[in-house]
Amino acid sequence: MDADILIRGCIILPMNGTGPIMDGAIAIKGRSIVYVGRASGAEGIHAERLIDAKGMAAMPGLVNTHTHIPMTIFRGIAEDRTLESWLKETIWPLEAKLTEDDVYYGALLGCLEMIKSGTTCFADMYFFEDAVARAVAESGLRAVLSWGIIEAGVAEVGKVTLQNSVEFSERWNGFDEGRIHARLAPHSVYTCSPELLSEVRSQANRLGVGIHIHLSESRWEVEQTTRKYGVTPVEHLEKLGFLGPDVLAAHCVHLTDGDMRILARRGVKVAYNPTCNAKLGMGIARVWEMHRMGVDVGIATDGPASNNTLDMLECTKIASILQKVRYGDPTVMPVEAALRMATLGGAKVLGLERQIGTLEPGKRADLILIDLRKPHLTPNHNTAANILYSARGSDVDTVIVDGKILMEGRQVKTLSEEEVVEKARDTAHKIVQE
Repeated sequence: MDADILIRGCIILPMNGTGPIMDGAIAIKGRSIVYVGRASGAEGIHAERLIDAKGMAAMPGLVNTHTHIPMTIFRGIAEDRTLESWLKETIWPLEAKLTEDDVYYGALLGCLEMIKSGTTCFADMYFFEDAVARAVAESGLRAVLSWGIIEAGVAEVGKVTLQNSVEFSERWNGFDEGRIHARLAPHSVYTCSPELLSEVRSQANRLGVGIHIHLSESRWEVEQTTRKYGVTPVEHLEKLGFLGPDVLAAHCVHLTDGDMRILARRGVKVAYNPTCNAKLGMGIARVWEMHRMGVDVGIATDGPASNNTLDMLECTKIASILQKVRYGDPTVMPVEAALRMATLGGAKVLGLERQIGTLEPGKRADLILIDLRKPHLTPNHNTAANILYSARGSDVDTVIVDGKILMEGRQVKTLSEEEVVEKARDTAHKIVQE
């Protein structure tokens, strides 16, 4: 067999329900994986490029199911605030100043940060999303992108942002043989009227794309919706006929038992944002109950202005630990379940499980190599546990997406790290000082 890339000598965590493969090998041809197994079974594979991965672990690339990556330029601004204060007093006024170029440079920085910490696919919601798509295309990452739709009591603004979102989806959905997908993204129940949400649902059906929305993130949101409509945000969307398996609901911190049953029945997917929800005092979502009910759950960082990092390894550790705290049970969300949520679980949430999320022949070649030869990863009694509880994004050595090496030996191949950092820094300073 001929291959383009052959990775040898690593411990493989396939994330497909089987155990680790010791002294493993992975062969890649074009965009796809063609072999996963013991290195001894790859003796007949001839590859143009050989990667010696001894001392490393190979696993599917991490999938970040909800973020706003251009907000890298707001990292560290307006700390220790409530969500309402953070948004209304600082973030929204700053965002009003942003240009398409500002969003582009913020997105490039976010892509660089994700490559360097092992994320290979992410779901984003923002505006000037064409700039985000250009950054993703340059970086080589995989993404599901959405132009945010927001009304905030002004119907004309809702119409314009919906049209932007629709046109963006028509331009970018399926780009580069599916490396970039698009969705429609109404911001939330409290910023979009029932009429606008119904129109979003109709347009998503027409275009054949999914929907990405913030849902039940705060008690304030739930209380306001209940006062206005007499039902919870989830029940409100259910009455509108909005919910379905193509809906990605971010946060879902404040759900009733009935809300969770609706999400399970409708096949709604959930993005669990443990770090930012804890940091903003929103609470801990009842993710383990949703998972046990059959709801597909992925892990997410949210934006780097509220987290304040895009490091999915750190976020996955926090995700697991907070669930143990939430239920007072150390057996909740164990190692394998947490890592699956960050890989295959995220792929399912984004509707990409047939392409990515596990290391198997026929899947797209999205994978990472983690260097285990570190003091904090020694000894290696349990590779999966070491990765979940001890590894950091900076331990990621190599990143491959769609069969293309984006980083090797911590050196990013697709972006100039120095130029991206410098331009983003200048952009951030300019916006804050205006």
